[in-house]
Amino acid sequence: MSTGTLLAIIIPVVVVVALLAVAITLLVNRRRHLQERFGPEYERTIEGADSRLAGERELRSRERRHDALDIKPLPSSSRERYSRDWAGVQEEFVDRPEEAVHDADRLVTSLMHERGYPTEGFEQQLRDLSVEHSRTMEHYRAAHEVDALGTAHRATTEQLRGAMVHYRALFDELLADGGGGARHARA
Repeated sequence: MSTGTLLAIIIPVVVVVALLAVAITLLVNRRRHLQERFGPEYERTIEGADSRLAGERELRSRERRHDALDIKPLPSSSRERYSRDWAGVQEEFVDRPEEAVHDADRLVTSLMHERGYPTEGFEQQLRDLSVEHSRTMEHYRAAHEVDALGTAHRATTEQLRGAMVHYRALFDELLADGGGGARHARA
């Protein structure tokens, strides 16, 4: 075999191997980025998808939608108002626990709306929040589930108390992130 023929075989093989290495590296980096950004929500989404690639496509779609939102920090007067409103909801829990849980849900939804998150439905709220607040999504799911039980008057006081704790986790995170993070300003 001549040197020219050998080179004609080896060069394309090397190019293909290099392209495969680059593609695999990009895939691994993209997956790592999604895992870090979405935390436990990554695995939950992958498990609920038809395939890993479909789940990752869904997560990237969430990122694009989130990036298009106008998520803004709250002025200090709004943070103070929400803190007072939360204190009122907690006080209400003593005498009217079901109503307090409903009010906690409405307060979290109001805070989300003021920050710039769409509030058109619970599942969409979860998807939108999961991009920046993935670690509190289980809290939000659990609280919402108990809120639904409370609406049917089937929640125990302990479940309602737990819902308040869960709502508080997301509330605190949304309120803290509303304190002026430039990371929310997107070009």
